[in-house]
Amino acid sequence: MPADRVPKVVSVGRVKVGGGNPLVLIAGPCVIESESLALRVAGAIKKLSSRLSIPFIFKSSYDKANRTSINSFRGPGLEEGLRILRKVKEEIGVPVLSDVHSPEDAREAADVLDAIQIPAFLSRQTDLLKAAGRTGKPVNVKKGQFLAPWDIGRVVEKISSTGNRNILLTERGFSFGYNNLVADMRSLVVMRTFGYPVIFDASHSVQLPGGKGHSSGGEIQFIAPLARAASAVGIDGLFIEVHPSPERALSDGANSLRISDLPALLEQIKEISKVVSSGH
Repeated sequence: MPADRVPKVVSVGRVKVGGGNPLVLIAGPCVIESESLALRVAGAIKKLSSRLSIPFIFKSSYDKANRTSINSFRGPGLEEGLRILRKVKEEIGVPVLSDVHSPEDAREAADVLDAIQIPAFLSRQTDLLKAAGRTGKPVNVKKGQFLAPWDIGRVVEKISSTGNRNILLTERGFSFGYNNLVADMRSLVVMRTFGYPVIFDASHSVQLPGGKGHSSGGEIQFIAPLARAASAVGIDGLFIEVHPSPERALSDGANSLRISDLPALLEQIKEISKVVSSGH
């Protein structure tokens, strides 16, 4: 399959990802800190994305099950988190996405979520992948930091074995020494050969896992350059964690983009994406 082949279309709510459709934005705070913050951020991004005609999917986690420290904030939990995500979905009018950590969670979360996300550390867990596939909802898989891009094919096989071929593949960096990740743009090309939409996670690609000892660090200054580079390579969606005040975020603030910096970046990304699309 040619690397530049247009991937199949995956519908997440009313948003169409892949198939030559406009680049999609997946964004929101890393973790659900409160109902008010979730609604505030979702509303602000929806307003911006509407102005720029960029399809938008809201993402925030109800549980961060792999925090570095046992004392770190994990989120409101499944029940309360899904209640808040449902409210975002209904009041703001955008599709919602969140990550699941067990087959049981996948089944319950599918009642609310428009897409189910598989965390990178769990991207080889067969039972979880199959449970997510059986929900019938689109499944966004974060490629594990330990996986080569061609290894994602086995992950795709596990999900598609359930009959669900609504799959999104997300690149989020590869482990490169201790407490460091590298974003290899070749991965985007390789992953696209499987025929599914490819997303680039510009936030977690600049993460420094466990870099602060008690928590992960990040190199926020590289979010915009990597996002622009990935868009130039050719992607179907961009994943960015955003927060009004990253320095006060309860999770992943070190690699979350300040929401006030999002408009300028998206305007650049849109122009780059236009050029890439016209080249096909």
